[in-house]
Amino acid sequence: MRENIIYALIATVGTWLVTALGAATVILFRKPGRRFFNIMLGFASGVMIAASFWSLLEPAVRIAESQHRIPPYLVVTTGFIAGAFFIWLSEKTVNTVKKRTNTNKETDDSVFNRIFMLILSITLHNVPEGLAVGVAFGALSGGKHTTEGFMAAVSVAVGIAIQNFPEGAAVSLPLRREGYSRTKSFFIGQASGMVEPIAGVIGAALVIYANKIMPFALSFAAGAMILVSVHELIPECQQNRLKEPYIVTSGIISGFAVMTLLDVMLG
Repeated sequence: MRENIIYALIATVGTWLVTALGAATVILFRKPGRRFFNIMLGFASGVMIAASFWSLLEPAVRIAESQHRIPPYLVVTTGFIAGAFFIWLSEKTVNTVKKRTNTNKETDDSVFNRIFMLILSITLHNVPEGLAVGVAFGALSGGKHTTEGFMAAVSVAVGIAIQNFPEGAAVSLPLRREGYSRTKSFFIGQASGMVEPIAGVIGAALVIYANKIMPFALSFAAGAMILVSVHELIPECQQNRLKEPYIVTSGIISGFAVMTLLDVMLG
């Protein structure tokens, strides 16, 4: 069991490093125009919407069905709504605290809220991903410690690592657009993946119990990501849609297509 936890830790550190690699793309750009960043913001929303279904809701339904206890539709719907409500409540809480501690302008609040919700939703999404890797390696102690079982766990880690690349960029590039330095944008972008090693170790150590909460956790993260995409990212990147109606939309479609390709191809 101990070696499986170590395997899970190594694998999730690897997925975190790929997130950092994606966040590092911000270093390649000095001061891109607003159009480029709007496209990247649209790309981020497309990535998040696709990940919400392929990486979160679809496996949540599948896992819930295999448990044969609570109806899958009830587990997934409850988790989805809870995730969206959590993001809404978090934003309201942050706004209340800010109003009591400072007098920033409304525009500054809007920027802060958008950044906060983006980082929080991506981070929430990385928690069940880390759990998935941990569970895959932790399950090896239940009689699946064969070459085939080990490679199956490795494939889960590799698939999640590859899709973490655009997720890292999805955090760092919008931060850069809002005026953050490249260094700070990179640091925050890679930090969104730091939860994966922690979740991976927990998933491996508590593999028996992790499977029971996995459907709710996956759908919870999906609800959070959908709310942020629809409420914050898409409206923000579409502000110039009258002059260029399909430029930013192409970013949304591209982000969704890339994430769909990665998730479906890598399983």
